[in-house]
Amino acid sequence: MANKPITSQGKTAPDISDEDIFAAMQKIPGYLDITPGDFKEVYVLAYRQAQERLLRQVTAGEIMTREVAWVSVDTPLQEVAALMAQRGVSGVPVLDGAERVVGIISEKDFLRRMSSQGMSSFMAVVAECLRDKGCKAVAIRGRQADDLMSSPAVTITEDTPVREIIKLFREKSINRAPVLDARGRLAGIVSRGDLLDLTPRQTGGDS
Repeated sequence: MANKPITSQGKTAPDISDEDIFAAMQKIPGYLDITPGDFKEVYVLAYRQAQERLLRQVTAGEIMTREVAWVSVDTPLQEVAALMAQRGVSGVPVLDGAERVVGIISEKDFLRRMSSQGMSSFMAVVAECLRDKGCKAVAIRGRQADDLMSSPAVTITEDTPVREIIKLFREKSINRAPVLDARGRLAGIVSRGDLLDLTPRQTGGDS
């Protein structure tokens, strides 16, 4: 039977195999007398064992979003913002003429360029706009995606394990990573939300 994902919405938890139970029982010292307390301890340890196994086995290709909103390097920022608003996403990959991922453009990139102090907080930009009585978006009007994007893009492959993705997100302080296929082309994207759905409490705080 295939492993089932752990989710934060009370959906199906992963199957706990006999190997998980055996591994959990080995972690309990001494003679094992099956009482309700012992069973609960075995269950908790087996669940953790199954969760650890899931993190090692599940890959980006299994959890990624395949229909990815993306823009070209020469896409006007007005169109980039409209696309992100329409799709309800906070960041999109930027592709060059050869369809290679060359960057990521996110809400934070917009906010940093809209603020005279390089702020990445939406409310900080709002406060600055109210104080100065001006639209901060004017400063980036007429620009295009490659003027604002973060580059080079941090990417992963379809066979990258979830455990490595979590580590990468923490180390790079990123919220999403484009997934590349065997040819190096965009195949999908994995976001922090995908990881939270799969592994609650495993990914830590948002960046």
